[in-house]
Amino acid sequence: MITYREFGLEEFGKIKEIFENEGWFSYLLDDEALKRAFEKSLYCLGAFDDDELIGFVRCVGDGEHIVLVQDLIVSPEHQKQKIGTALFQNAWDKYSQARTFLVVTDEDDSVSNHFYQSFGMKPLSKARMVSYFRV
Repeated sequence: MITYREFGLEEFGKIKEIFENEGWFSYLLDDEALKRAFEKSLYCLGAFDDDELIGFVRCVGDGEHIVLVQDLIVSPEHQKQKIGTALFQNAWDKYSQARTFLVVTDEDDSVSNHFYQSFGMKPLSKARMVSYFRV
């Protein structure tokens, strides 16, 4: 049975395993940096199969004016079971009053883009805004 609860660094080994299994290797370059990132996160909600972490949503921001969904990830063997949807929906509902709720995904990832659009989300360009990043 899948349950959902907030979690922290007690699941650090499993966090790394999930990132590795999904090929998100940039997170795995510096354990201390990854620990600090999770410690400073606004919200970390995990999906657990019994007591095993199998996916999570991690949000950063102030919770009032801006919330960024930094990570939404589910282990490969548990995908296509609406677990990611439940995780995202929980963050969506928790921060429904935040002025800006956003996520960044690959422009070419049609599955992710369709997923976020199914929540009524729009590309930043629709708000006549532009986003900049450091290279």
